[in-house]
Amino acid sequence: MTTDEQPIESTIYRSSIYNTKQIRLGTFLGGPLVAGYLIAANFNAFNEPGKARNTWIGSILFTILLFGILFITPTSGKLPQVVFPLIYSWAAYGLAQQFQGKNINAYINSGEAIFSWWRLVGVSLLGCAITVILLFGVIYFSGDNLTAASQTKIYGVMKNEISFDKKNVSEREVDGIADGLTKCTFFDIAVKKEIYVKKVGTSYEISIPCTKDVTVSPDNLTAFVQLRNGMQKLYPQNKIIINLVVDSLDNVVKRLE
Repeated sequence: MTTDEQPIESTIYRSSIYNTKQIRLGTFLGGPLVAGYLIAANFNAFNEPGKARNTWIGSILFTILLFGILFITPTSGKLPQVVFPLIYSWAAYGLAQQFQGKNINAYINSGEAIFSWWRLVGVSLLGCAITVILLFGVIYFSGDNLTAASQTKIYGVMKNEISFDKKNVSEREVDGIADGLTKCTFFDIAVKKEIYVKKVGTSYEISIPCTKDVTVSPDNLTAFVQLRNGMQKLYPQNKIIINLVVDSLDNVVKRLE
């Protein structure tokens, strides 16, 4: 995109266009992919296919970046859900105003009709559906998320959960770990526990969700240190590692080994 565009009076437009307010609303409803579609559609109408192509590339890359931020940033899940749509919808509005504003005004002043708001809503809902499908696909195929684990087994009256990838750890091994956690009184009849187990070589990594204050005081870690030592005695041939995680498996705040 460049800012040196000139008003294109007396031009035969290839199609109708979307105004900047429609681009802002459509992006808010449908996401960055919809922003790419709307802005690219305008560039095509203005006979600028190269800019339309670059817009599509930019919107796809931004969508990938947004997905990455949502998955790797623990604090992103604590922000109000409306924050990100507001940010990228106003960003799309600003970009459209900067790079297409003169052409959009010239188009409207020439008496040409813009696309209807009903068409905009339909495009936005379709784009939203595509984005949701892509998002769920990323979640489903992500091996680093508790909800994406291949299998979850339930143990005890409290229905404690162990999530694991059955291609990495066998059910027999998971049953043995559950038995060890019970013997170490981690799996008790007071509080339901949810953990994730992964095998790295001959080592077992047990990820346990915790609160952020777990590392504030050494006393907070005492029970987990005792748990690791107890499990290690039960598994003398395998190294036992306990990861204390907050919000996601990637956010390890303390590693005990």
